[in-house]
Amino acid sequence: MEIIKYIILGIVQGVTEIFPVSSSGHLVIFQALFGLEQPGLIFEMFTNMASFLALFILFSGDIFKLIKGFFMYIFSKKREEYKDTFFYVIKLLIAIIPIGVVGFIFKDYMGTIKNLLTVGIALIITGGLLMTIFFTRNLIEDHDEITWRDSLVIGVTQAFAIFPGISRSGSTIIGGRLSRVSLKSILKFSFLAYILISVPTSILGIVDLASTSETINWLGYILAFIFTFGATFFTGYLVMKKLKVEHLIYFGIYCVVVGAVAFTAFFLI
Repeated sequence: MEIIKYIILGIVQGVTEIFPVSSSGHLVIFQALFGLEQPGLIFEMFTNMASFLALFILFSGDIFKLIKGFFMYIFSKKREEYKDTFFYVIKLLIAIIPIGVVGFIFKDYMGTIKNLLTVGIALIITGGLLMTIFFTRNLIEDHDEITWRDSLVIGVTQAFAIFPGISRSGSTIIGGRLSRVSLKSILKFSFLAYILISVPTSILGIVDLASTSETINWLGYILAFIFTFGATFFTGYLVMKKLKVEHLIYFGIYCVVVGAVAFTAFFLI
């Protein structure tokens, strides 16, 4: 049963990291309702690194193109050819600054509010906003290019995802749609931003691993890593190929229902 716990948590992390339903919120719910205690910060590092690696492989073509374009703009004489790529990278950096700042300020506080009440409220808010995006989908005209304003709006809305129950991918979708960005462009930008911000957090996680006194079930952690990787890769591929604005209504309803269950359970358990 101990090993199954790690596998379940790995799958939950992988799927909910991609879908706009909050991975942190679901881990809190599984912990409280099903007695699946989350092993700790090092476990989070393992699963987050697995999601990072899966998305890195999934978007490897785009990543290498961005890296090449960024440095070619700086060092090549044909700068104009790589101008759009260079500024796209800068926009990604702008988008991750707010969540980095907010996360640093509130990192010691987040653990104290991880409970069914706060997660339930946050999921209901996320679901309500996703349904609003669905019902207003025909009122706005999409554009594919991410502007400077778009990157800032997406960055600000993404910062709310540090609160358990607020979906990171959901918040970027909401921010992007508020700026009238097409869903496909939002998703690509969102996942690339996740990869970018995961680099320093993964490095810090490795440093913490070297100095941790936390008990580690290596078999469980490795299995969680494998299942998180597989779930993230498959779900990410599916979302990029199939997800449409029309589908947001289902995620919105799901978040509201699960949020209501978590909210109610807080007073009953």
